[in-house]
Amino acid sequence: MHCPKCKSDNIDKKNYGKRVGAMLGVGAGAVGGWAGVIAGAETGAAAGLAGGPAGVALGGIAGGIIAALIGSSVGGYAGAKVGEIVDENVLNNYRCLSCGHNFSQ
Repeated sequence: MHCPKCKSDNIDKKNYGKRVGAMLGVGAGAVGGWAGVIAGAETGAAAGLAGGPAGVALGGIAGGIIAALIGSSVGGYAGAKVGEIVDENVLNNYRCLSCGHNFSQ
């Protein structure tokens, strides 16, 4: 890829959409995952039932944490993918490091 202004090949990708999308996706995914904490805690508690009261408590906590982590991971990935689409189709995602010109593909 070359700068359309100065023809330099010293180009950088800004990826602002990808970064913002990933941050928003992690937040939304964590909230969604947290909504699933009850189900995760119930599953973890059932799995820890053999360990007695301590197993139920630890299993419930672990299940809730895992639900929130999975939600935030999936949300972050989805947000980053949406952000990539915005970067490539809406924003001037490329910057020439030689002349400072911003442009899209």
